[in-house]
Amino acid sequence: MRVAIIGSGPAGFYAAEALLRRTDTVVHVDIFDRLPTPYGLVRGGVAPDHQSIKTVTRVYEKTAARPTFRFLGNVCLGRDVTVEELRQHYHQIVYAVGNEADRRLGIPGEGIARCTPVAVFIGWYNGHPDYRQAEIDLSVSRVAVVGNGNTAIDAARFLLRTPAELEKTDVAAHALEALRNSRVREVFILGRRGPEQASFTPPELKEFGEMEDVDPIVAPEELAGCVIPETADNSQQEKNLKILQSFAARQSGTKAKKLHLRFLVSPTEIIADAASNVAGLVLEKNRLEVQPDGTVSARGTGETEVLEVGMVLTAIGFAAKRIAGVPYDEKARVIANEDGRVVDPASRSVIANEYVVGWARTGPRGLIGAHKGASAHVVEHMIADGAGLEARELPDREAIDSLLRQRGVQIVSFSDWKRLDDVEVARGERRGAPRDKIADVEAMLAVLAQH
Repeated sequence: MRVAIIGSGPAGFYAAEALLRRTDTVVHVDIFDRLPTPYGLVRGGVAPDHQSIKTVTRVYEKTAARPTFRFLGNVCLGRDVTVEELRQHYHQIVYAVGNEADRRLGIPGEGIARCTPVAVFIGWYNGHPDYRQAEIDLSVSRVAVVGNGNTAIDAARFLLRTPAELEKTDVAAHALEALRNSRVREVFILGRRGPEQASFTPPELKEFGEMEDVDPIVAPEELAGCVIPETADNSQQEKNLKILQSFAARQSGTKAKKLHLRFLVSPTEIIADAASNVAGLVLEKNRLEVQPDGTVSARGTGETEVLEVGMVLTAIGFAAKRIAGVPYDEKARVIANEDGRVVDPASRSVIANEYVVGWARTGPRGLIGAHKGASAHVVEHMIADGAGLEARELPDREAIDSLLRQRGVQIVSFSDWKRLDDVEVARGERRGAPRDKIADVEAMLAVLAQH
């Protein structure tokens, strides 16, 4: 059986691993990625100061070493090859394209200069080719990060790191230079609900208390009346609350930079200065309401304040991008599916032999490790649905390569990637970092032409 997987992030690689480990059927897997580099969010999203998380790529390398695996990098679905063409060359297709679009606040002033989706900021400092030329103005002293998840924490932490802390990471060279000269001294993380509902993971939250030049600040009144519901899975919430309480109990610190954690506020307008740059944020105070199903939602009270900041980063969630020929669920903003089987968004009827894994299936939920079991679950559907499929004759496996080359596509193989990897690591050694990423696709392809 021959399977195409679109996207080489964790969910895609875990699906490949589950398929290639089958002993009941022989599976050939081709993983496509629009970039010349594999690993998706591990490379382009995981914070450069969290190197230990990136060691998961060793597992993916073992999958890539299997003889029935191929990586076809620098191939973009919808630009270089169509869904219909993939259907002709493969028995089954798996979409593992993640969530590359941002959710927006939808408030007046959003989109003015220095109001930026957090994915742009994170992609910029991670050396993602899409965002390498983003204009990130760090000449301001105060920044608001809107959102209460780990993405918001990553952005805030990177704004407040010292140059010495940053130099030890694989932060992109252009971002390192800008962050060295940053004037940011205060960051406000803003949550629309309460501390109990924040989706930070405790180790990430705790890290703020261990940074070189940052005082975390939580006003005691922000935590007043916080009660963990007895029915909840309390471990994460309890740990977060204890960390926040420890921050609130601290004496006013003497460190140069401050991190403020605020809760029960929603931005309602971004205020511009005379030059149309961010000058402030109107915040409405919220109260919590328990819904009939037990969930808690925030409701505005009408009471507002103005927070003076020079930059706003929005970190309120992500969405799958639409791909020509791939069914899209407008409401959930993911690829339309039922438990990983792709469906028609209107009729909900199953589209045979097409599947989706990872965030493109569920939205932005779960840490990297959670995708292993989730992708394997979808692979069980694929095997159950695929009985007898291998009897359908396909063109030669290399026919897809010929098609792409005829179109002028420079396919990047996994061995090509390993050569790029060696170059980046060598560049990093020169500055005492784990790697120095090449952030430009044309430059990557030029390096491969030389080596």
